[in-house]
Amino acid sequence: MKPSTSAGNPYDAIVVGGGIAGLTAAAYLARAGRRVLLFEKNEECGGLVNSFTRDGFHFDAGVRALEDAGIIFPMLEDLGIHLEVVKSPVSLGIEHEMLHVQGLESLEDYRMLLARLYPESEQEIDAVLAVIRKIMKHMDVLYGIENPIFKDIPGDRDFLFKKLLPWLPRFLFTVGRINRMNMPVEDYLDTLVSTPALKDIISQHFFKNTPTFFALSYFSLYLDYFYPKGGVGRLAEAVQRKVEAFGGEIKTGTRIVAVAADTRLVTDERGQEYGYGDLVWAADLKTLYDITGTGGLPAKTAAAIANEKSRMLACRGGDSVFSIFLEVDEPLESFRKIANGHFFYTPSKQGLGGVHRQGLNDLLASWETVTREEVLAWLDTFTRLNTYEISIPGLKDPDLAPPGKTGLIISLLAEYDLFKKVEESGWYAEFKTAFEESMLRVIAGSVYPMLKDRVIARFSFSPVSIAERIASSEGAITGWSFEYPVPVVHKIQYSDRSVLTPIPSIYQAGQWAYSPAGVPMSILTGRLAADKILKKRTV
Repeated sequence: MKPSTSAGNPYDAIVVGGGIAGLTAAAYLARAGRRVLLFEKNEECGGLVNSFTRDGFHFDAGVRALEDAGIIFPMLEDLGIHLEVVKSPVSLGIEHEMLHVQGLESLEDYRMLLARLYPESEQEIDAVLAVIRKIMKHMDVLYGIENPIFKDIPGDRDFLFKKLLPWLPRFLFTVGRINRMNMPVEDYLDTLVSTPALKDIISQHFFKNTPTFFALSYFSLYLDYFYPKGGVGRLAEAVQRKVEAFGGEIKTGTRIVAVAADTRLVTDERGQEYGYGDLVWAADLKTLYDITGTGGLPAKTAAAIANEKSRMLACRGGDSVFSIFLEVDEPLESFRKIANGHFFYTPSKQGLGGVHRQGLNDLLASWETVTREEVLAWLDTFTRLNTYEISIPGLKDPDLAPPGKTGLIISLLAEYDLFKKVEESGWYAEFKTAFEESMLRVIAGSVYPMLKDRVIARFSFSPVSIAERIASSEGAITGWSFEYPVPVVHKIQYSDRSVLTPIPSIYQAGQWAYSPAGVPMSILTGRLAADKILKKRTV
């Protein structure tokens, strides 16, 4: 196929990846008058900030709610986007104990809940809660003002003198405190908690080796959650409309398969070539280094790129999830009486113990001799003792479910390698069905008994299907795994460096450019990448 005419008439900027990071970068570049083209391999943009409808039920495909973190609302205001949102209150449940988080006072209720379940560990519970309170104060500083990157600093003197300058010393002090809490939360809890089950209940719904500060900030995040009317995907749709309103082009259903760094060309799967002045890569970073050709670049530059590639390929993505989507012939009110629309539930106070770590590692290491019955026995224990994230979109926006019915999304952390080995062994469909049935049996046998005979239809997303849909290494839903050295910036004070790559005129953005990640950081890195390009072009 002949090259596209754009190879000879290059775009000012090309963005690869239509998740929220890529959309943000494209919006700011287009607003500045740059000729921008965004590629998204799926037929729709959004990535993990995506929603869909099936049989009249509305579901969120990725994140279940959003947190502002001083970033999302300032970005929306800066781009002139109005997004109707509602609060997304959180409930916590362990066995038959239930807590509906309403404000800071709920932290004491959480303490009492844990004390009822683990009366022998009250002093340890108090020690953990004291740390959480300190972290909540740090969070108040960290996200206490609108992120200045989205503000017109020269034109907003009130913000500069009344907010930003007084905040900066407290921010720098707080960052120092945060860095001292960078050890894995599991290790940190070992210094405070001697009861294994209690430690599990506090930590088992976090990604493995999550830094302590970010893990134990969860109570602050619960108070910050909000939900766009119409679903989480409304955020990505709104930014996409802005890209197009500013004159940016978007090509969906188009996968980029090659990058020529020396000639500044990208090639899609159909053989079309597109020239660029600058490139924002807002997709999987392993893929970028796998498909980028460095022939024609200076030897020193090519060596730096090769070194970065080896670092990337030696690491792996973070945890993934298994999600079951349920269409239920039961009114929303039945579920509202039990918990809020965002619900973290643990059916057993026993905790996972080594089931998700040593037990799973042993299973994978001896895969050639493991029977299906042994895998399914492990699955039974895993689902009985785990912590579930349950989202009911209709409890946040009643228009998202048919009258008299309810849609649920039930998720738990899951290991990509397990699903990949099952797939290679030829019983992936059977395993997915067993996973669904096991999860459903646990939840119907505990907190939602109406699920025993009221489910109309169900389907699921596994780590393998997530990897296929969003093209993330190991099906990760955040950035890099903290079980290995992280090959990208993961300290907030250096976030402006997170978008830099050794490849000339290529910047990175999104969940694979910063870890730990999330929607706010994806937006921030999208903006930072755009700013690097705009500043370079004006010098």
